[in-house]
Amino acid sequence: MRVILIAGGWSSERDVSLSGARGIGDALGRLGHTVVRFDLSEGFGALVTQAAQSDFAFINLHGSPGEDGLVQALLDRVGCPYQGAGPAGSFLALNKAAAKELFRSAGLRTPDWEFLPRPPAPGWRLSLPLPVFVKPNVGGSSLGMSMVREAAELGAALETVFAMGEEALVETLIPGVEITCSVLGDEPLPPILIRPKMGAFFDYKSKYELGGAEELCPAPVPGAVTRAVCDASLAAHRALGLTGVSRADFILSPSADGRDPFGGDLWLLEVNTLPGMTPTSLLPQSAAAVGYDFDALIARLMELGLAQRPTRRPGGQAPTADA
Repeated sequence: MRVILIAGGWSSERDVSLSGARGIGDALGRLGHTVVRFDLSEGFGALVTQAAQSDFAFINLHGSPGEDGLVQALLDRVGCPYQGAGPAGSFLALNKAAAKELFRSAGLRTPDWEFLPRPPAPGWRLSLPLPVFVKPNVGGSSLGMSMVREAAELGAALETVFAMGEEALVETLIPGVEITCSVLGDEPLPPILIRPKMGAFFDYKSKYELGGAEELCPAPVPGAVTRAVCDASLAAHRALGLTGVSRADFILSPSADGRDPFGGDLWLLEVNTLPGMTPTSLLPQSAAAVGYDFDALIARLMELGLAQRPTRRPGGQAPTADA
């Protein structure tokens, strides 16, 4: 097949996107596909034309555009299949405040939050107790994220987010261990336990620098915890109306007496619809634990995308349904 590999873009996560795309392109070549590498920031105006000439689009974008559903909506209009979530699910997952509303309505436990679409007025007071995380309401890779333990630190943390041109989400800090779980098709993959080595939380350096974190897959937690994480990941996937693949991030709090690090509550933080796709990223690690090497994972993502979406109609007529 002729596969257009869409990466780059103009979000703050551009470099992460391009890095992952190199390995994806190599895998697509090994699978026998003709690969058209497409940097969205350099050729946005040609996307529709290139997609209409392709049999499949493999999207490796992070942040907006990409995870916001824009590219998916354009691909739908020209009938070019792609992997992962459609426009609506992508948009809802990327907007953390909106996603948390849906998680809570689905009965999923998520930390309390306050959404700030603009810098607060003088005299504003935070409604949440400290400590908190301050993060951009959209975006990922922990860029612009701060841990705030003292009231004096809050202003600078908010300033960092607003200087990025983003809305801010302030979220209660839940002590515990970080755990993530991917869904492939309708099946949760083995969860991964994350132990950051370079900071107090799984920040950008911990995620992308060599040795930044210890990632244990399958997560060495009790079976009941594994089942709870898998069930919650699938429930979050469905609450957002996602298809194909997603990755849910959690905090697992300790027991009330502190003796059991895995004995407390499970808190859903967010869901990523375009998880990192370097060979050592979290999704490929989980897939490898159930027998998918990197190439097989790429092939499976394409298979799911082709099953979910119609191929291009004769004459390039766009489908009318929202995928």
